[in-house]
Amino acid sequence: MRLLLGMVRPDAGRVTLRTDGAPVEVAHVPATAWRAVGHLVETPFTYAELTVTETVRSAARLHGMTADDAGAAAERVIDELALRHWASRRTRTLSLGNRQRVGLACALVHHPDVLVLDEPTNALDPAGVLLVRRRLLDAAAGGAAVLVSSHHLDEMARIADRITVLHRGRVIGSLPPGGTDLERLFFEMVYTAEGVTDEEILAGVTSDRATRDRATSNPATETEVH
Repeated sequence: MRLLLGMVRPDAGRVTLRTDGAPVEVAHVPATAWRAVGHLVETPFTYAELTVTETVRSAARLHGMTADDAGAAAERVIDELALRHWASRRTRTLSLGNRQRVGLACALVHHPDVLVLDEPTNALDPAGVLLVRRRLLDAAAGGAAVLVSSHHLDEMARIADRITVLHRGRVIGSLPPGGTDLERLFFEMVYTAEGVTDEEILAGVTSDRATRDRATSNPATETEVH
């Protein structure tokens, strides 16, 4: 996801971004084009000394919104993500879940055309998960391209148009959104990629390599919603 956002450079291959017009390699995307991108990767970045409102307003301004528009947009997204109670609180005093909501608010405040989110429901309670689900569906319905990386297959199945499975940095297959028993399909795909046979799975016996790899592996799903 950092490659997609131009934070690191690829060793091979190309990453392109399309906002207006033809796709452009990420390394050559003009600064103004990044205004149309929203992202939250790993942990939300906040300024400890700023309040929630100030933080979200600053994110809007950094994405090119005028002062008046930024203020109105910040107020709107704060309400949409149920942050009003904490709007005047400095971000350093927030719980992990509320900091996550602030990070999402910063990613969404400027109505991005492209939205890249890494585990957006991390640390959220069930009510927060529902809010984020609704907001992502609204963004996609409004024409935004939404890319989400998540391990929560059940949640992704509710919102995704396409689910692509990555294992050890490579695409190993896809899952049907809205399908049944996605967890079983997911692990079958991972075990196949690791070379574990059906007989070994049924017997609960794997090779030393497969056992070691499974203990250290962190298979992830990337889900694109558009």
